[in-house]
Amino acid sequence: MKEKIDINTLLNKVENKDLIKRYILLIISVLLYALAYNIFFVKTNLILGGSGGIAILLKNYFSPSLTILVLSIISLILSAFLMDKRFTINSIVGSILAPLFVEITKNFTLNIPTDDMMLVVLCGGFLIGIANGLSSRSGLSTGGVDTIVHILSKKIKMSHGNLYALINGIIIILGGFILGYRIVLYALIDLYIISFLTDKVVLGISSNKTFFVVTDKIGEVKEYLTDTLSKGVTVLDAIGGYTNSKQEVLMVVVPTLEFYKTREGILEIDPKAFITITDSYQVYGENKHKKKGVK
Repeated sequence: MKEKIDINTLLNKVENKDLIKRYILLIISVLLYALAYNIFFVKTNLILGGSGGIAILLKNYFSPSLTILVLSIISLILSAFLMDKRFTINSIVGSILAPLFVEITKNFTLNIPTDDMMLVVLCGGFLIGIANGLSSRSGLSTGGVDTIVHILSKKIKMSHGNLYALINGIIIILGGFILGYRIVLYALIDLYIISFLTDKVVLGISSNKTFFVVTDKIGEVKEYLTDTLSKGVTVLDAIGGYTNSKQEVLMVVVPTLEFYKTREGILEIDPKAFITITDSYQVYGENKHKKKGVK
């Protein structure tokens, strides 16, 4: 008889694992983001996505840190009503640190020729990309637009990547009307650099990961993937090359941003599980990450 797993206990273990190290990683990432944001973006009116981009568009009326703080508060309120308690709790620290560090570092300067916009684009995109990747690896949220994307992805049939692209596209188009279309061209280059570094250098070389899992607790792992993470799972029949014994292999595709929760959840259920993780460059199919039933 299949052992019933305690989902709340399992999620608590996953969320609390290496928590101090993850928060240190989050703090470093937010501080790096704030420094790069103030040095390369605010001073040159260079647009980027997310709350920081909105703050630059409104900086003639409000300080960037104030705009980011307001957006963080709004996203936390929405999260409290529309997301689970764990997600909201994991967003609190990042939501506080982001506007705080932006305010603290606003007068920090480097001797960089800001009239050379391509240098600004390359340096700013590089540092923001590293910061975003470190933040994602921590498994914690920085709030703001990041939280809104997670909320929307649960309510409508769009992936995280498409939602980020849509929201950032709207911000950049508005930036074109307000700051001129030359800024839009630089912003598009910067967004590509940021996305490249976040996905390929820090998190891996693709936006999706495919897990192949061999475990003695296949029922519990499958339940975690389908019921808790809402992922579609395929069960493959396999034969051990050395033992010739039959066994089942679970295959699941998850967005890279959910890599941590997927891996740690499986290992909490079965520390001896054999897991192979590969990069998936292209995944097709409507609502491809959501559970549609288990084969």
